[in-house]
Amino acid sequence: MFLVYQLLITLIILFSPIIILVRIFKGKEDKLRFKEKFCFVSKKRCSGKLLWIHGSSVGELMSVLPVLNKYDKEDSFEQILVTSSTLSSSKILQKYNFKKVIHQFFPIDHIFFSNFFLNYWRPNSAIFLESEIWPSIYRSLKKKNIPLILLNARITKKTFKRWIKLRRFSLKVFNQINFAYPQNKETIKYLKQLGVKNIDYIGNLKFFEDKKNVNKKFDNEIKYKFKKYKVCIAASTHANEELFAAQTHILLKKKNKNLITIIIPRHVHRVDEINHELKKLNLKTSYHSAKVKNLKGIDIYIVDTFGESKRFYKIATTVFLGGSLTNKGGQNPIEPARYGAKILHGPNIDNFKEVYAFLKYLRISKEIRSPIQFANEVIFKKKMKKVKKIQKLGNVIFKKTLNKLNKSINYENL
Repeated sequence: MFLVYQLLITLIILFSPIIILVRIFKGKEDKLRFKEKFCFVSKKRCSGKLLWIHGSSVGELMSVLPVLNKYDKEDSFEQILVTSSTLSSSKILQKYNFKKVIHQFFPIDHIFFSNFFLNYWRPNSAIFLESEIWPSIYRSLKKKNIPLILLNARITKKTFKRWIKLRRFSLKVFNQINFAYPQNKETIKYLKQLGVKNIDYIGNLKFFEDKKNVNKKFDNEIKYKFKKYKVCIAASTHANEELFAAQTHILLKKKNKNLITIIIPRHVHRVDEINHELKKLNLKTSYHSAKVKNLKGIDIYIVDTFGESKRFYKIATTVFLGGSLTNKGGQNPIEPARYGAKILHGPNIDNFKEVYAFLKYLRISKEIRSPIQFANEVIFKKKMKKVKKIQKLGNVIFKKTLNKLNKSINYENL
């Protein structure tokens, strides 16, 4: 089966010039740095120990920032290589003053590229985040005796069903994971069935916020900008969910003249498409990147930049989380909940069932199915209580994560 997988990847490589051109045209690919995916490295490896951390996109990298901050200041590693797959995620680290951290795009998962990548970077340990399972790179890591850690691991029911259909192949892939630290109990069950031996439940790392990475100046700019307005946020939205938020805005506007709805789409490249649809409803819009100072008359404020959701969550009293009206399984509500926002979501939240169960227990989340329900559930005046319970849980999870990682990354001769 591994040979079949390699043949499929080879076919993708053959068609990759067309794929890359299309992605560049759609704004999904870096015009220059895409070559890194073919192992044309743009950074140099320093001498000494190197820690490799890989996460697919923005959410994964944001969750691991506290870990990066910790190791960046310690002497455990001389260099920290962070890889990701998306253009948006590649821009996240630019906003932080790390000394040892460098970014490269994750190589195409062909055995040739995997071996080339590892031969060049020679990581002492590899940490993969959440659902990043790659057969070729896993195989190469195992052969080179490099410890592989799956941190904040998340395997959904849908993903598990796909892997288990190829049971023999899947067992070989997952057996190469040396340590797995799941973010929920459902994942523990699936990892066991897929052959992972060393599993230790920690909890979801996204509950923790490293306050040392907070930029108070930027936060105050947002706070000042919207201080005269009532704000409602629709975040991590997918197609049609922006219209859902816009219809809610129209309902709320009847009683709240100074209302601005902030939309933070899951995929930034869709902003022009979103803007076009909103204007059909005669709504006045503004892009965050336009840096408009006077928001008078603005209905919808579209966040078209990367990695800034947190800044808006801090001023929010109500946040609708997208991916939950469509068949996407929902998006992670932890961050806005951590800042005291009331969380609203649609019925499709299979990807975060345990998180939502916890928020429901704290009485800070609610399921909605229509703009009328959305409008009726919005609050403007106060942040939700019991935020300290979320923050306390985050602190416990982070301390446990560091403890486990320190043991795992120094584990040799596996």
